[in-house]
Amino acid sequence: MDETEFWEIVDTTREAADGDPDEHADLLVEKLAQLDPDSVVDFARHFETRFLRAFTWELWGAADVMLGGADDESFDYFRCWLIAQGRHVFEGALSAPDDLAELAESFDAETDGDAEDVGYAADEAYEQLTGVRLPDLGLAEPESPEGEPIDMDDEEAMAERYPHLWARFG
Repeated sequence: MDETEFWEIVDTTREAADGDPDEHADLLVEKLAQLDPDSVVDFARHFETRFLRAFTWELWGAADVMLGGADDESFDYFRCWLIAQGRHVFEGALSAPDDLAELAESFDAETDGDAEDVGYAADEAYEQLTGVRLPDLGLAEPESPEGEPIDMDDEEAMAERYPHLWARFG
């Protein structure tokens, strides 16, 4: 599976789910379970690679503003949500996290901020297909996010760093 196929699966299942993260996760599992196990592993590798790319202080700060606070677990779920939004939103957010104010047309911290199941879709599909757990992908998460740490408790600094997100969610 190449990158284009990965994003096509993400996009078609998100559109069919009408943006609902729980429904999106269910549709992803259904779609992936129609593929062969090697393709599911490829999908998982693409997903995990992007999940790791999004492990930055800048995005964590954006998540903190959008969610009204983000610990490490909620940031993980946020990154799942971010990938589920598709290539345009994902790459745009990596490039300029404050642009999420415009890129995330509708965002509800309660539902969208809890997209954990999207991150487990490949695991579930693989287990349905093979009866065993998804093999280790060999991609280790770094100990700390990329970039310079941000003091997310400093509201003034956060408002200055993320002016558009702060205006919408702060």
